[in-house]
Amino acid sequence: MQTKQVLTLEEVKKIAAGAETEAKLHKWNVTIAIVDDGGNLLWLQRMDSAAPISSHIAPAKAKTAALGHRESKVYEDIINNGRYAFMTAPTLEGMLEGGVPIMVNDQCVGAVGVSGVKSNEDVQIAKAGITALGL
Repeated sequence: MQTKQVLTLEEVKKIAAGAETEAKLHKWNVTIAIVDDGGNLLWLQRMDSAAPISSHIAPAKAKTAALGHRESKVYEDIINNGRYAFMTAPTLEGMLEGGVPIMVNDQCVGAVGVSGVKSNEDVQIAKAGITALGL
């Protein structure tokens, strides 16, 4: 029997705080979503002045990253490179850059999705949150 690592609420709060700090440092108003390895929402935080649609996009990006065990940008690139049929992949909605998996010992324990600024800046915020775990 294998052992499965999971995110605790304390760890989720650290991720959220790290992501929020990065966003505030650059004056970026975003939504931050954190999910478990099954894409289930553990945290959703919409900063003041973040667009309402970002509260739907951020969790979708996080879910896609968690279920795929890779950054959501991979799927965006697949589609942009002409494989349009990939848009029919089941349960994947946020196939846009900005979702980053949280990997611990080659195991995906969840993901962070961010929406509200440029896609590469969303990733920067997500990765800052993950870095706050000290992995």
